[in-house]
Order: sequence, then structure tokens, then C-alpha cells
Amino acid sequence: MEKLMYMVMLEKSKTYNRMTKKAVIEHVENIRQLDNAGKLEICGVFKGYPGMAGMYILKTASREEAEALCKAEPLVAGGFATYKLVALQIADRENNYLL
Repeated sequence: MEKLMYMVMLEKSKTYNRMTKKAVIEHVENIRQLDNAGKLEICGVFKGYPGMAGMYILKTASREEAEALCKAEPLVAGGFATYKLVALQIADRENNYLL
């Protein structure tokens, strides 16, 4: 059975530098909620990549669920970032690394 996770790439918008402390707090709370719900595999901030804010890898039941979580991300909803959503097929011991 194919195992998928969804990689979310957050890209800075033209208003990224005007981000408020409130937006950052809401963003971190969103990350915390995703983690508490078991939906977050990993997340982080990109260093040294102009235009890129960060990324998540989400564990969701469907692409539609991942898309809804992206749209609800406070930085996206607030216009400070945009996103790209990519399906990531997991290669691990269970599936012999896709061999």
C-alpha cells in the first residue's frame, strides 16, 4: 500500500516583512495544534534560501485534508506567505524503500 505524507513549502509573500507578533503567535499555536493532533511529522525554517519561509511535512488521510490545513495556516490566511503542497511517497523498511 502506498504511504503518503504531504510536504508544505511556505514561501514569503510581498508582505512577509510586515508580519505582526500576533501572526507569529497564531502560526506557532497552529504548529502546536497540528503536532498535538498527530498531523505534523516535522517542520522548520529555511536558512539561506531567499524567498522561502519554511516547511512542514503533514501526516493526513488525504490531499484534501492537507490542502485545508495549508489554507488555515495563519501566515497563509493573513497574506504573509503562500504555499506549495507536494505529495511525498514514503520509502521505508516496511515497503523495502520502494524497491
